[in-house]
Amino acid sequence: MKTLEHYMDDPSVSHLQMPLREVKAIRLMIHDRTKDMTSAERVDYFNKSVEVAQEKYGFKFKVATDTK
Repeated sequence: MKTLEHYMDDPSVSHLQMPLREVKAIRLMIHDRTKDMTSAERVDYFNKSVEVAQEKYGFKFKVATDTK
């Protein structure tokens, strides 16, 4: 699996200034990890990523209720 440093050295981002360079590298990394996933797999991937962030950083996200 490629690391963030690998994406930071990618020619398509290496010319950019920080923090834009880091943001684009992260977007490339996420794209590579999820490009072959089905929609359901992608949803699971992002849900798990949010759960990890909530635990690691103590985020408290509110779930939007359906207003229909």
